This record gives sequence, structure tokens and C-alpha cells, in this order.
Amino acid sequence: MNLSSALHKKIFRIVSLSSQKIKQDSYVVGGYVRDFLIGKMKSEDLDILTIGEGIKLAKEVSKYIYPYPKIKIFKRFGTAMLKYDNQKIEFVGSRKESYHLSSRKPFIELGSLQDDQNRRDFTINALAISLNPDNYGELIDPFGGLSDLKKKILRTPLDSDITYSDDPLRMMRAIRFATQLQFTIEEYSFKSIQKNKNRINIVSIERIIEEFNKILLSKKPSIGLFLLYKSGLLSIILPELTLLKGIEEKNGCKHKDNFYHTLQVVDNVSKEKDGFLWLRWAALLHDIGKSSTKKFLPKIGWSFHSHEFVGSKMVPNIFQRLKLPKGDPMKYVKKMIQYSYKPIALIGNRTSDTAIRRLLFDLGKDLEDLIKLCLADITTNNIEKRKQYKKNIYLLMERVKKLEERDRIQNWKSPISGNDIMKAFRINPCKKIGVIKNFIKDSILEGKISNEFHSAYLLMLKKGEELGLKKK
Repeated sequence: MNLSSALHKKIFRIVSLSSQKIKQDSYVVGGYVRDFLIGKMKSEDLDILTIGEGIKLAKEVSKYIYPYPKIKIFKRFGTAMLKYDNQKIEFVGSRKESYHLSSRKPFIELGSLQDDQNRRDFTINALAISLNPDNYGELIDPFGGLSDLKKKILRTPLDSDITYSDDPLRMMRAIRFATQLQFTIEEYSFKSIQKNKNRINIVSIERIIEEFNKILLSKKPSIGLFLLYKSGLLSIILPELTLLKGIEEKNGCKHKDNFYHTLQVVDNVSKEKDGFLWLRWAALLHDIGKSSTKKFLPKIGWSFHSHEFVGSKMVPNIFQRLKLPKGDPMKYVKKMIQYSYKPIALIGNRTSDTAIRRLLFDLGKDLEDLIKLCLADITTNNIEKRKQYKKNIYLLMERVKKLEERDRIQNWKSPISGNDIMKAFRINPCKKIGVIKNFIKDSILEGKISNEFHSAYLLMLKKGEELGLKKK
């Protein structure tokens, strides 16, 4: 079969020649073969399997590449990696694996091509292309992976119960591939995931979240999020989300299913070209406070009062448990959730300029993302309502734009610094400096003075005098 681009053809010829030199059969395996067969021409993976020593083959291949590439060797795994014209190539010896019940780390032995294909997670990843002279370019497909690719089915090569129990991370990988490729997980295989879901507890949370983030970063994350829910894995990884599932009815009054609503919001955010990971996390968690704030008020109906504030307070514990970054990403997600309802509350002619300035000040450069989240949060099926909700947000943004052009509040920096105050009153650092700075800030946000040095300086003198300070 045709082995793709000119670069890859050249690489494969070099590998084939090198394999003959050291008398080790070699094959292209894994993601490259799968991606090539489904027409994805730019595969990040280029894995070479050799029946023997992967490190030995890498060293031989490097002799035919100029300039001589640096080889990264991973002795523990018997693998090596080098770069050729910006293409990463990984070399691994064929192996046979066996597992202990308490660990997903396999006991490894040297094996044949068949042994190596047997240990693969899915039939579509067990495909191999020969680089050997007698059958160069031949597709080796012992489990019907090509047929599964055409049918868009994910299936394990061997017994699914054994495959998932041996390495439970494969359950996350199954759902991730189903999401990215928009494939269906074969029925028996999915039942095995449900059956073995608790085995996920032997996998490190870092590896679980690595797969979870790939699901979130896919074109339509709801596919994977729903499969995680249906499999039972989501209740183990993120129970806060599963608590949103379901609809209650009282006195003929219902609320929407906040779980399905959340999935729709995540999909809506993901339609944005720059809908990056942490905005998607904010969309995923934006309603988690609703399960604990839900109340039925006889004259009003269902209420989730302050759910955004409660949800934002839950973020640090979730990030800590899932070992997500504690710095700027966590602060960003927390802020997005805390202010998720704020733009809606500011819609209307009665909203003061002061309230809008405070939104600009509090959100700064993140206001644009907050608006994306608010627009994504509009999931009503009523077309007229949806149009009106969006129109209201766009009208608000017009006011925001005009105020920003006039007052320059976004990414605000005080026109008066602490040094200006100390110099004017000839004082050392003290609490009064903070009091003056906050008074100036509030006066600008409330529109009492303009956002420029002269007005702020005069106000500083007045406030300083009130605090018992005298200009020197």
C-alpha cells in the first residue's frame, strides 16, 4: 500500500534498510497506521515496532540521517526516539505483557509481532504495515481493524474484561477515541467498561485527567462526557457533575436537567476556534453549585439562588483532588463561574454605568471569555427567546465598549501610585496609602472623577487631608 508523504516514504526506506542490516523485522504500527487509513495525513505518532531491540534499530537508522540526530534512550522501556525533519520517530521492540491485579504496570517479556498486536488496546490500533523486503507495504490486520475503521467501531482485540481490567486507563482511552473520532464503542466492550469501572481507582489521577482533557478539547466533548456518565466513570472522577442529573417536579413546575444543559454549554463553547481548555472547564463546572442550592418556592418555582458563588467556592477542592494546576488556571475557572450570571443581571436600561465599570474592572481581559460563556449558556429551544437573550447580551456589550473607550477601565491601572502618595505627603509605607488608593479607585469606577492623573491627584490630596496627612 502507498505509505503517505515523500518524507515518510524516505523514513520507511531508511528503517527498512537499517532493519535488514541488523537482521530485525520491522513494522509501522499504532496511531500512524490508523490515522493514515482514515485519511488524517498529519499524524503526530510515528511508531516503529521491531522484532528485537528498538534501541539497536534507532542507532542504526541514525547512521543514515544527516545531520546526525540526537537519540533519546529510555532503557527501562527498551525504547528510543529521534527526530528527522521535525518528525518524531519512536522505536520499540515487540513485547508480551502480563499484569498483576493491583497494578496497571505490566511485566514485560520479549515477544513476536502477534504478541505485540495481542496487547494493543483496540483493533484499530493493532494494525501494522510491513517494512520488510518480502512483503513491504503489506497491511497486517489480524483482528479486523480495517473493517472496524470503516464501520467506525471501537473494539478490543481480545476479551474486553481482561483488556480493561489489566490496564483500566484503556477505559478512558476508549471513550476518548470515541469522542475524537466520533466512533461507537462496541456493545460488549462498553458493558465491560461498566463492569470494570471501579478498576479506574488503580490509575493515577494525572493519567486519568490527561485523557479527560483530551475529551474536553475534542470537537464535540458531550459525546465523551455522556459516555463517561453512562459508564459510571464520571461518578468516580467528577461526582459533582453527576449530581446535576435529573428533573424534579412540584405543583406541576419542573426545572431543566442541568447535566444535559451543561453538556450543551460545553459543546457551545467548543465551537469557538479559541475555546481553550480552561474556558471549557469553566463551562463544565459553571452550574455545579446548583445541586446544593436547589429550592422550591411555592409562589416562584425552582430557585438556585447564589449557585454561581457556591460553585466558585467548590473549584479549589476539585482542582486539588484532580491535581489540576492551582495557579492562574484555577483562578480563571473560579472567576468565570463566580461571574457567570453577572452580565445577565446587568442587562437593561436601568443598569448604572458604575455597575458596568465594576464588571470591566473585576474581569479585565477575561471579560471577552465571560461573554462567550454567557452566550454558550443560552440553550433554550425557543428560537425567539434565544434571539432575544443574545440580543440583550450584544446590547450590553455595546454599552461596555462605549464606557471602556471613554473611561479605560479594562486592565485598569491606578493613575496614582503608592510612590506618588508617599512623595506627596513624605510618608513611609502604611495602611493610609491603601485607603487612599482604594478611595481613588472607587471614585473612578463610580464616575465621580475621570480616569486621569490630575483629577486623581486632587482627590488624593483631599483624602489625605481627611486622614490627617499634610502635603509637604
